[in-house]
Order: sequence, then C-alpha cells, then structure tokens
Amino acid sequence: MNDPAPQPAPAPRRRARVRAPELIGKGGWLNTGGNQLTLADLRGRIVLLDFWTFCCINCLHVLDELRELEQKHSDTVVIIGVHSPKFVHEAEHAAVVDAVERYEVHHPVLDDPELATWKQYAVRAWPTLVVIDPEGYVVAQHAGEGHAHAIEKLVEELEAEHAAKGTLRRGDGPYVAPEPVATDLRFPGKAVVLPSGNFLVSDSTRHQLVELAADGESVVRRVGTGQRGFGDGPDAAFNEPQGLAPLPNGRIAVADTVNHAVRAYDPDSGAVETLAGTGSQWWQGSPAHGPALDVALSSPWDVAWWNDRLWIAMAGVHQLWTYDPATGTVEVAAGTTNEGLVDGPAAEAWFAQPSGLAATEDRLWVADSETSALRYVERDGDGYAVRTAVGTGLFDFGHRDGPAEQALLQHPLGVTALPDGSVAVSDTYNHALRRYDPATGEVTTLATDLREPSDAVLVGDDIVVVESARHRLTRLRLPEEAVRVESVAHRTQRAATEVSPGALRLDVVFEAPKGQKLDTRYGPSTRLLVSATPPELLAEGAGAGTELGRELVLADGVTEGVLHVSAMAASCDDAPEIEYPACHVHQQDWGVPVRVSSAGVGRLGLVLAGLDA
Repeated sequence: MNDPAPQPAPAPRRRARVRAPELIGKGGWLNTGGNQLTLADLRGRIVLLDFWTFCCINCLHVLDELRELEQKHSDTVVIIGVHSPKFVHEAEHAAVVDAVERYEVHHPVLDDPELATWKQYAVRAWPTLVVIDPEGYVVAQHAGEGHAHAIEKLVEELEAEHAAKGTLRRGDGPYVAPEPVATDLRFPGKAVVLPSGNFLVSDSTRHQLVELAADGESVVRRVGTGQRGFGDGPDAAFNEPQGLAPLPNGRIAVADTVNHAVRAYDPDSGAVETLAGTGSQWWQGSPAHGPALDVALSSPWDVAWWNDRLWIAMAGVHQLWTYDPATGTVEVAAGTTNEGLVDGPAAEAWFAQPSGLAATEDRLWVADSETSALRYVERDGDGYAVRTAVGTGLFDFGHRDGPAEQALLQHPLGVTALPDGSVAVSDTYNHALRRYDPATGEVTTLATDLREPSDAVLVGDDIVVVESARHRLTRLRLPEEAVRVESVAHRTQRAATEVSPGALRLDVVFEAPKGQKLDTRYGPSTRLLVSATPPELLAEGAGAGTELGRELVLADGVTEGVLHVSAMAASCDDAPEIEYPACHVHQQDWGVPVRVSSAGVGRLGLVLAGLDA
C-alpha cells in the first residue's frame, strides 16, 4: 500500500494590496513641529491611521488602547490621528489643538475639517483604524474598540515580513511635542462648592483634584500625583477625573473617567478611597450589577446623589448606573447600551454619551451630549422613566432658542438646577450657558462667549461656570433677561449613504486576528442588532440575531433616516496546547445616515475588522 502523498504546508495568508490614498486636510498638521507630512515621508514605517473626533467617547477609549502599542513599537509604527469632525465646533482648528492637548495625544494629528481623507478611505464610523504597510498599501481596517491586540499581532507580522524584504525603516517618528503651557488649571471638567465656600475642581488633563479658594482662583491644595494612575492612600492617583458630587457623609464622589471607577475624596482628611469599579473597562457580557469593587465600569463622566443612591452617567456605554452605599453594590438604572435618543421605561431608553447630571426633588436631569439633548429621569409607578426636554437625535444640533420642541443645543456636557425650578445647561460646543424652564417649555440663552463650558455651580446670586478651554472658573451674575442670539441649525456634514429602495443587504465584515478564531465554546460568538430612526424606515430586518449579515427591507414612503447597527464578535487564541486561551471582544455601534434613491446601492458593508472585498 502506498504512503499518502505529503500535504503541502498551508500558504501564508495573503493580504489585499490597495494603495493608500494621500493624507489631506485643510486644517493642517499638529504635533509635527510645523512640518507637513505625506505618505512618501512615512514610507518604510508601519502607519496606523486613527480616524477620530474629540466628542466621541469610543474614540477616547481607542486613544487609551493604543498608548501601549505606540510606546512598544515606537521605532517601527507611526500613528497618525485623522481628526474628522461630527459637530461644527469640532471643525474649528483651535478646538482640535485644545483636544490634542486635553487628551494627551502623543502622535501627529491631521486636522481634516471637511472630511476629505475620511471620504478617500470610505470610513463610516468613529473610531476607525486603518493599517498601512511600509510600502504604502492598506492592509487592514478596524471599526470600534477592542482591536489593539489584533493590530499588535499584525504589526509584528509586518515587522518580520518587511525586515526580511528590506523595506522596513526603523528610527524616531515625526512626533514633535508642543511647548507646555503654565496655568493653575488645565482643561478642568467639573466643580462643586465645599462647605468652606471653597471650590473643588476636577483638573482633568493634570489628573488631579484642585481646591480653589472662594475667589475661584487661588490654589489651596492639589489632590493626586498629577500623573496617570490608579491608587488610593497617601499617593492617590487619578486618570482624567471629571464629575464631582457631595455625598451625605461629607465626602465628595469623583467620576474617575479613564480609570473606569468612582472614587471618594474626604476634604477634611484628604483621604481618597475607591467606591466602585475595577480599573478595567466594562465590555458586553460583563456583569452589570453586583459588589461595586468587583464590577467593571465604562468611562463614568458625572455623578449626582438622588433618591438615596449615587447616580453615575456612564458615558462609555450610554447608560445610567447607581451605586448604593448601604449595600456596596452597583447596577444599571437606565439605558440599553444602544446609542440614540429613545424615551420610555428606564430599562428600554437609549442615551448617547450622558455626560452631566443634576438632581432636583422629583427629577434627575441629564446632559446627553451626543444627541445634543437635555433629558431627565423621573419616578414612574414602581420604577423610573426617561423623558426628553430638548433634542431630537444624533445628527441634529445648533443654537436655537424658543419652544423646547424646536430648540437646539450642541453637545452639552453639564446641567445645573436653578432655584426657580429651571435648569442651566452648559452648552459646550456653542460656548454658551442656556436655560430650560419646565414651566413654560422655553429655552433661552443666559450667556455667550464661554469657551467650552463643561459645568456650572451656584454661589448665592451668581453662577460659576467651568470654562474648560480657558482653563478657569468664570463667575457670572444670573441675568434677569436672556441674551438674544441669532438662531443657527446644523446637521452633521457627514454625507448620507444613498441606498436603493426595497431590499438592502447588510454585511458586517469581521476577520479574526491571526492566530485566533471565533469563540464558539458557549454558543454563537457574534451578535448583530439593527434598528432605525425613524423606526418606520425598516419594514423588515430590525432586531437582534447572531449572524453578521442580514437582509433588510426599507419601507415605502420613508425617504431618509438613520440605520443603527451594533455588532460584536469574540475571538480566542487558536492553539490546542493553550489551556486557557486569551479571548478578546471586538465591538462597534454605527449610526449610518441613509437616503433612499433609485441610484443608491443595494448592499451596505460595514467593516468591524478586516477589509471589505
């Protein structure tokens, strides 16, 4: 009997060869010492394009995910941030300069206010990562979070391949650090008034809390090492802290945003203690209730004491959570993790990056930043319900006063309860302080020319505004009459995708990283959730499923809207000898504006990881 012929070794995985389009942006380059970069300048290096916008919490997560890779492969990898704005304010060059410093972006950034490079690379979501090999070809695209491990594997593969070919060039990258600026505060986030009359301010970019005297200027003390870290005790450290709220026991709760934790600071003793969070980011499938120190959180941005609980604006997962000090537990209080504007019972409501909270006796007010909305939570029978006072959705924003149903905000980050029952809104990207009066249903403007206000606190007859981009607190007398402003309405400049009427094929592209496979040990490892605004846009295809492709049917008579697509895939190490394989979750939410047209496409491809053939 003849021996079977030897089987050939599997061929190495071949990557598609697509030449990378040039990098263009009217805003020019930051963090390069004034140099203009081209792809030719970067030839020989592995280039990672990070399409981001500074309003986007998922983009901020990715900035943090990439820090380790950026340091570990600094001699072969050049990360280029391509700033691609959603809001009008984000198209201002000075605002991009501020954001690059605020979030400690330590690589070159191309300011692309007209989305020119975004369009050249056919990007559909914030954030999107594109890998370009040393010869200038696109080899991978990833949308959303959770891809750092996959990109590192690809980088190692590209390093070996191009070192062997002689096409890899090692050395220092083009990053040039800007000159530091000396101010007492640097992009402060939120503030509270202490019993002493002093202010406690979250000095977010310096990773500290700062106590200021009652004049709002003189520094009394600083809390925290001033370096990114996560530690209690005498060497307490924070990581971009934001929200602050007094607790009944006299301590101050701190939303320690990038540590994904809630801390407590004692103004009398100076002690810092962790109340909730593990220091790791919450992912889909993780516990959403339980002992507070055992449950992960996701970018808590603000906190407020209401109805015997500490409420947490969980910006990273578009939810509100609560912390119960009596039991030491946390749980979800409102929101589904879907991003959008949907009212109703708390468990069914949708938020979009809630970033500001203010409590009154009967309502918890919420600044819902990505929908440019003012929302609130109120009791509803034995539970809670979510309502919207101002705002319509993800892509409509502007500066318009008048009846609340037609008024417009632009990415508000703060809300403050006023003595007369109305609320002041820190309308961040409009550089304004706005007011909503529930009694009349009217929205007015209290003050303008405030540079990115992110919070405000009452002090007697005055209101003290945190002017984040001016690095200071600004005291204003509450005006008896509103300021008159010219109405401006905007929609995001991101172009709608033209789709054909009737059947529409939706494909989410996912390729597991090299050396990994989809994790099917406990059932399907992928998930797809589809919905639409307005809901009538979809005649068929809405809902949840496990396949990453789906046939949709667009309804007759609805000509435009937004498709909301949420996809998740879990992959694990594919090696039988590994007893405990490492697993990773890849996830992204897309809000895709669509317009129905006879000339539109019949297929919508969204890349979670890989390349869309």
